[in-house]
Amino acid sequence: MEQAILSMKNISKSFNGVTVLDSVDFSLKKGEVHALMGGNGAGKSTLMKILTGVYTADSGSIYIEDKQVEIKDTNDARASKISMIYQEFSLIPTLTVAQNIFLTRESKTAIGLLNDRECIERTKDLLNELEVDINPNDVVQNLGVGYWQMTEIAKVLSQEAKILIMDEPTSSLTKKETEVLFSFINKLKNKGISIIYISHRMDEIFEVCDRITVLRDGKNVVTENCKDISMETVIQHIVGSQMDKAFEWKERIYSNDATPVLEVNHLTVGNKVQNVSFKLYPGEILGIAGLMGSGRSEMARAVFGIDARDSGEIIVKGKKQTIKSPSDGIKAGLALIPEDRRVQGLVLEHSVKDNLILPFLKNLKKGFLLDDRKADELSNSLVKKLNIKTDDIFKMTKLLSGGNQQKIVLAKWLSNNPDVLILDEPTIGVDIGAKTEIIEIIRELADSGKAIIVISSELPELLAVSDRVIVLHDGKVTKELKRKEISAEEDLQHAIQGL
Repeated sequence: MEQAILSMKNISKSFNGVTVLDSVDFSLKKGEVHALMGGNGAGKSTLMKILTGVYTADSGSIYIEDKQVEIKDTNDARASKISMIYQEFSLIPTLTVAQNIFLTRESKTAIGLLNDRECIERTKDLLNELEVDINPNDVVQNLGVGYWQMTEIAKVLSQEAKILIMDEPTSSLTKKETEVLFSFINKLKNKGISIIYISHRMDEIFEVCDRITVLRDGKNVVTENCKDISMETVIQHIVGSQMDKAFEWKERIYSNDATPVLEVNHLTVGNKVQNVSFKLYPGEILGIAGLMGSGRSEMARAVFGIDARDSGEIIVKGKKQTIKSPSDGIKAGLALIPEDRRVQGLVLEHSVKDNLILPFLKNLKKGFLLDDRKADELSNSLVKKLNIKTDDIFKMTKLLSGGNQQKIVLAKWLSNNPDVLILDEPTIGVDIGAKTEIIEIIRELADSGKAIIVISSELPELLAVSDRVIVLHDGKVTKELKRKEISAEEDLQHAIQGL
């Protein structure tokens, strides 16, 4: 048996009494690409954060080449030659490839000045060794996204990393860029670099990986050679036996004979969204499913007016709308709850009240000043309506749980009384209790006549709440299913994977 370059044994981790990892074993061989898979909340990110020193395990051991190591912080991880390449690039677009690769580690001349020439030569040597055709003097913002990815990899390899963790590395790459990346990964394997590959794209897993480990509910449910396991079996391991009863689907009644509240016709946004069309009816909940990079969020942003569209029309309640900005979207009766509530939906350092009244400041003025009494009444009514758990409306938002933060984002937009509510990942990162409450809120809103779009990677939640599901793949609608046609989560997984 090949020697493992990395062994993680009996790794356990809990947060606030909730077990996230339960005695997980994971190993990585030299020159291997090992896929780490599982649904949202399976424990993948926590396990990798322990390996990279972001978290420390409550119990368990980590061995590098059979030697036990203590990884208490990111410096310990780097000392163990472990590096992670995140979905969000860490490059500075206005700097050159060489400057990015050696940023904060630049060579110095005898008198202490930056030695750009040596950095360029060292970058040339590194790129030649990796057989990558990039000029060290190229400014990063002038390169394609695929070359950004390779520059990221070259950057961590310049730090002599032996273990690379790639988190959804193809989510923003074109098909051609993905092929180049896979060729590059094979070169890394041949040089003895070991890679942990995190992705939801199963076709990629079976193309580029040697072994696969699936986590579910914080446990390792299978580790197997890719050649010895089918995609069908992997899906079954990810999904498990049954969906939680809390997410049981309830058939709803709405009319698709009525005038659609929203029509999107032939929407195109670069290569991210291509000729997407759909209709949304009063009281309907339309689910949008797809892998990361499938164009789900980009479609929502273009409909709402955040991203410019190349072509296509948007019709709200039978009238064609010119939506070129979020303010146009709001005027047309749309609301978008963004994917990243902490960055795009909230001002975390401000109070619950400040966040709730932010969209309505014009309506809450008394002369040039804010009518505090009116603002307090509105805030308290919204807290009560959505059951936001807080000591009072003056508590800082960052101190609330993820579920209650999400309810604040929902509440502030509901007060605008939109006709169409677009929810991008509404249940991600919140506990099971909050998920149940949010699903119930969505159902109640639809029952009151609101037309709702739910975009989600959390398939049990998407299936629990949707009346109809559209599947996006590479920016295109590949399938449309009535919820009653979907007998199990595996059916939707198959559609998402293009099977």
